[in-house]
Amino acid sequence: MGIWVKTTVDIADPLFRETKRVAAAEGTTIRALIEAGLRSELKRRTATRGFRLRDESFGGEGLQPGVAEGGWERIRDMIYEGRGG
Repeated sequence: MGIWVKTTVDIADPLFRETKRVAAAEGTTIRALIEAGLRSELKRRTATRGFRLRDESFGGEGLQPGVAEGGWERIRDMIYEGRGG
């Protein structure tokens, strides 16, 4: 199924005692609890976070007069006004 690697991990005594108690109560092993915890934490850390666009707006009164009711053609004309467009 997989390649197993032995390693040593320092765990605080209270956490180890609680882990040992839970493993015994659930009929599982400390190793299984540690693996489950690592899988859960890795999944949480690598979960895709939604994209959030920063609010780059600035204060003002909205569209300039003549633009709001002009449509795209009017906006395009204003962009190229005086530029040979």
